[in-house]
Amino acid sequence: MKADDPEPVAPQAPDPRDCCHSGCTWCVDDMYQEALEQYRAAHQAWTARQEHNPVKTRGTRRAD
Repeated sequence: MKADDPEPVAPQAPDPRDCCHSGCTWCVDDMYQEALEQYRAAHQAWTARQEHNPVKTRGTRRAD
């Protein structure tokens, strides 16, 4: 893991009591689902970057 490319952090799920169940346009559950989709895409891209750019472990020597 590169220090300048931190792993994305998943959004915190809303508490079940956070939704008032009145059909709000911007429901906390809908906003959470949108944030979760964005997180999943960001995490997938981050994982791909890590696979293509592995960090060399400090002090590790190759056996020749």
